[in-house]
Amino acid sequence: MRRFTRVTSIFAIASLSTAGVALSSVPQVQAASTKTLVIATDLPMDPSDLDSSISTNNAIALYLKQINYTAGKFKIALKQYNDATADSSGWDPVQCALNAQAHVANKSEVAVMGPFNSGCAKLEVPILNQAPKGPMLIVSNANTAPGLTKAAHEGEPDIYYPTGQRNYARVSTTDDQQGAADAEFLKSKGVKSVYVLNDGQTYGQGVAQSFTAKAKAIGLKVLSPGLVGDSWDPNQSDYTDLFQKIAPLAPDAIFAAGSYINNGATLIKNKVAVLGDNTKVKFMAPDSFTGFSAFVNAPEAQGAYLSIAGISNSLLTKNQPNGVAAKFLASYVKAYGNPPVGAYSLYGVSAVQVILAAIAKSDGTRASITKAVFSGAGITIPASQSILGKAIHISTGSGSGGVAAGDSTAIDITIEQVVNNQEVTLQAWTVQ
Repeated sequence: MRRFTRVTSIFAIASLSTAGVALSSVPQVQAASTKTLVIATDLPMDPSDLDSSISTNNAIALYLKQINYTAGKFKIALKQYNDATADSSGWDPVQCALNAQAHVANKSEVAVMGPFNSGCAKLEVPILNQAPKGPMLIVSNANTAPGLTKAAHEGEPDIYYPTGQRNYARVSTTDDQQGAADAEFLKSKGVKSVYVLNDGQTYGQGVAQSFTAKAKAIGLKVLSPGLVGDSWDPNQSDYTDLFQKIAPLAPDAIFAAGSYINNGATLIKNKVAVLGDNTKVKFMAPDSFTGFSAFVNAPEAQGAYLSIAGISNSLLTKNQPNGVAAKFLASYVKAYGNPPVGAYSLYGVSAVQVILAAIAKSDGTRASITKAVFSGAGITIPASQSILGKAIHISTGSGSGGVAAGDSTAIDITIEQVVNNQEVTLQAWTVQ
């Protein structure tokens, strides 16, 4: 994930102060004869993302407790950071830069899990890449913007790695896969024509472009203009005129490539008011519409289709009822009273498993931890240990079926539908 809702120069904010960026530290493990290394989480703790971020932090804390806060010969402590601010509707670009500088400045920190949003990652990765004594590892659970690891927009991905060394990895798949899967799925539901919308931001435009390209390739009639479709302005109070413009074209479906926090509530409300409910004109959105109780509880959202750039929790337990994920989810409910919110909470644990495996192969320095991921055989979490129930391998960029360095070779998409105020998993989807 996911959302790139603000455009801010990487280098313009690189010299900001680092004061006041840590949210909390839990737990501080001490051992007389064993060095303690700190790993951080970097997530948006704003109201819209709060449930998902808390679930991710809780899942990681529980997992560390289960493994006795140990990776190889090292003890592990966890420190939590918030990359949102009171004035932001989600992650804040200045706060992301401040957090990155704080990660670098805290000499006990050796790696970061996060951030949740691709736009925040695009600001943090270059700062961590230039950490003294070698690049600092950052592994995201939810970033889907392709350009973080492979060519997408001008200068990508090299612009994020000033030292020339890679230090970024992720365990979710990318939007070029997600957009294509969404197009294939809509065709499978009998859709013959579609109108594509985007929120005007990098994330939305990227998903829209991959969706449009695949839709045209498989014979869907794309009624919207250009490669990325029509934009909705997140600051606009009403989209009735937009949908009235679309209505005469009589699309079978609307694909809304963008973030729910960018006034998605008004978008879906106006869509239904003008074009009809989601049985009459289908509505589909990518993962940036998932994990929001306000969305799934909206009457207008019922029947909407969603996708996740990974495996949903319900699929994990269905596929392997006695597997690692099912057992962990049961222990999560026992510890916290309710299941974690959203699929990306378990992907947070998966990202931490990658970090811990790298630490176990290292001498405890940042440089050696990063090197463990991007050299030699790299990092593989075997299926018997992986929280996702399948082997997770982070590509070093040499081989791995053409997967870019830092990307997982596990490419998974889940299709969901909003039914009775819940996100209900329909099926896994593999892009053809």
